[in-house]
Amino acid sequence: MAEIFKLDDVEKLDFDRATVEQAYDRWAPVYDFVFGGVFSKGRKAAIQATNRVGGRVLEVGVGTGISLPQYASHLRIFGTDISEAMLQKAKRRVNDLGLKNVEELAVMDAEKLEFPDNSFDVVMAQYVVTAVPNPEAALDEFARVLRPGGELIILTRISADAGVRRFIERRLQPVVRPLGFRTAEFTWSRYAQWLAGAAEMELVENRPIPPLGHFSLLRIRKTTTTVTPD
Repeated sequence: MAEIFKLDDVEKLDFDRATVEQAYDRWAPVYDFVFGGVFSKGRKAAIQATNRVGGRVLEVGVGTGISLPQYASHLRIFGTDISEAMLQKAKRRVNDLGLKNVEELAVMDAEKLEFPDNSFDVVMAQYVVTAVPNPEAALDEFARVLRPGGELIILTRISADAGVRRFIERRLQPVVRPLGFRTAEFTWSRYAQWLAGAAEMELVENRPIPPLGHFSLLRIRKTTTTVTPD
């Protein structure tokens, strides 16, 4: 039987902003039901890490706002998402629960954040990095708006670098891409390469998170800039 997809075809399929926006608009009505329980352990771990840092928090990819009630009440939260339909559900959640620590919710591109440099003590991104067209551009933006001493907290799927799992992930990619997901394009080596080029960013923690051990919680700190005397 002829192969349906060649391995190189994965790299050729479009994955642009419109694709992501449309996919998550479609997910909005059922997102909490489908993913609420599945990602609950990772969400809890990420929010606990955020609460320990405190201060002003940017949640990129806030979606339906499922995380918002779990933040400590003294934190100030700004949430962004590419999907207006997702944000409408998040706004209803904020109003219904009276979440006074949520500053604002706004449609925004993760690769072009509309904030000044050094605006937040924590930048939180749950299952976002592998869902944007240019992950490194998003990571650069997260680092830019993070204050020195603050933390970038990422929940993410990390693909295999090699082996059978890598083969399967690449085969699945054309199927899941229209749903707004990636299975094969963001391996740990790609994160490591980004970290190597981000002079002020240092890895603090890389912890496997359920389900299935394919997800990780990454904590990356922005180091305090020091001036060396002449």
